[in-house]
Amino acid sequence: MARLYTALIGLSLIWGMSFVFIKWLVEPAGVWGTVFLRCLAGALVLLPIFFIQRKREGKKPLPLWKLLVVGIGNAALPWTLIALSETQINSNTASILNATTPIWTGLVGFLFFSVVLTGFQWIGILVGFIGILVLMNFEVSGIFSSDFVGVGTMILATMSYAFASQFTKKYLAGTSVVVISTFQLLIGAAFGFVGMMMTDPIAVGDLASGEVILGILGLGCLGSGVATLLYFYIMTNGSPEFASTVTYLIPGTAMIWGFVLLREPVTHNLILGLLIIFAGVFLSSRKSKKIITSLSAGTR
Repeated sequence: MARLYTALIGLSLIWGMSFVFIKWLVEPAGVWGTVFLRCLAGALVLLPIFFIQRKREGKKPLPLWKLLVVGIGNAALPWTLIALSETQINSNTASILNATTPIWTGLVGFLFFSVVLTGFQWIGILVGFIGILVLMNFEVSGIFSSDFVGVGTMILATMSYAFASQFTKKYLAGTSVVVISTFQLLIGAAFGFVGMMMTDPIAVGDLASGEVILGILGLGCLGSGVATLLYFYIMTNGSPEFASTVTYLIPGTAMIWGFVLLREPVTHNLILGLLIIFAGVFLSSRKSKKIITSLSAGTR
């Protein structure tokens, strides 16, 4: 059991620091470049495992269009939106908003996947929304104005995670985790590369700094590669319920990393919003913790 707790804490530290890594990368690499670099680095970690697994299992047909949907919904789109968000908001605020993913997963499941929600889950969704309002200091108008980039785009990212989670659960239940993870990284890399080439290609000189290199290694190799495997190690050797508790740890570790490495302030609104959102996540996941144990658990 000690190994599982060590793995859980390590996972929360990796995924919590992902928001700092994004901060380090987004200025020199740009939004699209950040997505491309993190996905490429993560894919390089998982591709050898993918090929070994395919060789052992035989080359059975892959559900390519379904993998494309998940790749866009769970990597390409949300990671672009998160990078865009962190051009305007602190990494700790982004991490707390990311923790609302289980709440959105329940709502998306109800609206589009015929998931029946209990009374507790509806209360949890309402409480989660109140937590978001507290984070925003109740300035709702910003979501519908030119200030949408930040909180608004972060909320869209969590909605994208939610859709990908429900889609994966319904259509890719029998597909290997390594296959899903590898393809979503490859699709995200392609998405980021095209966007980067159409807007502002990365200058190699801009990447020659310690923070940028650490950001690429941390986001890609650790956050998108190793952490995914670590998460499923916890889930298979412990339980889905135990693995889902990482959702509660990530904002805390992200706030610590943001304060230590970026000198981001920890405000009363941040703490209160975090506690309210945690209460909403707890209530909204009362029926089935399986909702949380998707690839959208982290941000990662």
